[in-house]
Amino acid sequence: MSRLAAPAEARAPDPVAAGTVMAAPARRRWWPWFGMAALVIGAGAGGGDWWLHRVAALPAGIAFSNGRLEADEIDIATKFAGRVSEILAEEGDLVRAGQVVARLDTRDLAAQLAQARAMTDQARQAIVQQQATLVQMGSQLKLTVQQLQRARTLAGQGYGTLELLDQRQSQFNVAMGAYHETEAGIAAAMAGMEAATHNADLIQVNIADNTLVAPKDGPIEYRLTNVGEVLAAGGKVFTMLDVTDVYMDIFLPTGTAGQVRFGDDAVILLDALPGQPIPASVSFIAAKNEFTPKAVETRSERDKLMFRIRVRIDPALLRAHESQVRSGLPGLAYIRTDPNTAWPASLQSAARVPAPAVSRRP
Repeated sequence: MSRLAAPAEARAPDPVAAGTVMAAPARRRWWPWFGMAALVIGAGAGGGDWWLHRVAALPAGIAFSNGRLEADEIDIATKFAGRVSEILAEEGDLVRAGQVVARLDTRDLAAQLAQARAMTDQARQAIVQQQATLVQMGSQLKLTVQQLQRARTLAGQGYGTLELLDQRQSQFNVAMGAYHETEAGIAAAMAGMEAATHNADLIQVNIADNTLVAPKDGPIEYRLTNVGEVLAAGGKVFTMLDVTDVYMDIFLPTGTAGQVRFGDDAVILLDALPGQPIPASVSFIAAKNEFTPKAVETRSERDKLMFRIRVRIDPALLRAHESQVRSGLPGLAYIRTDPNTAWPASLQSAARVPAPAVSRRP
């Protein structure tokens, strides 16, 4: 036997003879996949264990979900069509209620106002003239009354004719009619003056409405027009934020949403401001679910029902940081569904510390 030949019992078995030509390679191909699957399962188990421990860190009486900080937007728009003549605010400016932020061209309204005021003066002069005429008519009427009385006396004594009496009666009737006509003219002139005055007041209101003012305190978020642009009625000039109404909408499953009540204490924790909880409270609970069909039959489907919950930040805290309020930042909202449950250490200071600055949305 040659020294290079291996002993019979040490030689590898003949694959063909053993009938394992396909079986052996197949086993070798599956081993890498089994290893990867085991790695993925292990990683998933580790991630699930981390998530369960993260959720378990909260007491049973506290629910949470993610959302986005929002503030009610207020559009400052025109009441009438017109050309923008002045822009007195820019994006980011903090404006006060009643502050003038823009003006429209009101030269046509100013001309109408001058005309209405001239008509008021004209009606006032007409009243003065009519009143003077009324004095004259009063004197004439008094004279005709005296003449009529004399004519009646003389006719009764036989010294006057009936023809004279009829003339005096006719003169009295004419004077009385002229007097009442002058009174009616005065009333008409006064009504005309009142109408002209109201018309002037209306034009003055329209001029004031073409001066756009901020309805509330808050920052200007967007400027939507430029000087010289002609806007239709209702054209938007600015969009500002109501700093007294900042909130976060979250969605909770049926079982959890059923435990939430109006006024429940809440805490908002923004991603951009970790470790700075903002106190809030529940202000809205949706009456209808979302994300599921209207008819739900199984328990597993019912568990997927989601209800919208709104938590609102205390307006007093917002006013203290009104220049920094901006919507759009994501974060988490925590709701204490059990009033006997204490807030965790990372959240319990929320009700006692000042509200942190809320960053602006880009």
